[in-house]
Amino acid sequence: MAHHQRPLVYVALTLVLGLFPYVGWAQSMEERLSAAMKANEIVGLHSTVVMLDGDRIAEAYFQGEDERWGTPIGSIDHGPQTLHDLRSVTKSVVGLLYGIALSEGAVPSLDTPLLDLFPEYADLRDGTKRDEITVEHALTMQMGTEWDESLPYTDPRNSEIAMELAEDRYRFVLGRPMVTEPGTIWTYNGGAVALIAKLIADGTGQEIDTFARTRLLDPLGIETFEWVRGADGVPSAASGLRLTARDLAKIGKMIAQNGSYNGQEIVPPSWLEASFRTAATIQEGFDYGFLWYLTKGPGGDPILIAVGNGGQRLTVQPNAGFVVATFAGNYNDRNAWQTPVRVLLDFAIPEVGRYRQQ
Repeated sequence: MAHHQRPLVYVALTLVLGLFPYVGWAQSMEERLSAAMKANEIVGLHSTVVMLDGDRIAEAYFQGEDERWGTPIGSIDHGPQTLHDLRSVTKSVVGLLYGIALSEGAVPSLDTPLLDLFPEYADLRDGTKRDEITVEHALTMQMGTEWDESLPYTDPRNSEIAMELAEDRYRFVLGRPMVTEPGTIWTYNGGAVALIAKLIADGTGQEIDTFARTRLLDPLGIETFEWVRGADGVPSAASGLRLTARDLAKIGKMIAQNGSYNGQEIVPPSWLEASFRTAATIQEGFDYGFLWYLTKGPGGDPILIAVGNGGQRLTVQPNAGFVVATFAGNYNDRNAWQTPVRVLLDFAIPEVGRYRQQ
């Protein structure tokens, strides 16, 4: 169940699409990517889709070894209809779903203490700051609890794997020792997302995959998807969603259109605004909102990023109407971030210039 490998180097993207020089390539993005793959300049790329102002302007697909939630499934000839692990991009989708559920009055407000919502764990009120952990702290990964996903996802000491192996995943997450005051330090935490999904399921009476289908995926015209379940039968909120590259790009398009798709509001604009406001600073130039990574281009233009183990990435620059969805198979590779970033900077952005000159 190899999930998310947090990139060790964060790249502050400098996307100024309107000013990007057109270099006069005759070749399409797919042709140039194919050459780079053959030359081993880009490793493990499975697919990428580029959208601009709501239109799909380029896409590319390749054959490669793949997995389904950590289980090898062999060499796959990836194409427009191929489902692919999102891994931790799933977390960012769950963030959107909480906003939808909140707008329907189905889930608690962000300032609600989590232990108030799990009365069955009254014994965890142990006199520490645990009582002060709120829904918002889970959404921003600032719970203040001990959590470590730096170990390989094949290691049972990895906190997410330990959660998957626990008899009660929610008690495991809420019961981690307190190490700092809630809301002060960002710690990557897949367990926080499991709690958020549980609140959605409890509040709506639907498991997260069913709620996602009716409120997000169906309205986007996404007909085929899979949400992998853990050993306890619960859909993995941290990493279990599988979509096609085109359909992941649709989610980006909807975000770039301020929460609407084909004239229908899907995610409240107010929730997107809150989600993409800096809640925690990870390092200089790279922040975190409600389960989304945030950075800025020149002039402060917001850039929104969802990242998953192996090179899965969705990048949205709303003001430019620019969306790039990328899937890759570099699972558990600490350098996996390099493939989607290279695709973005060296291929997708130049393709915008090429497209505008056609």
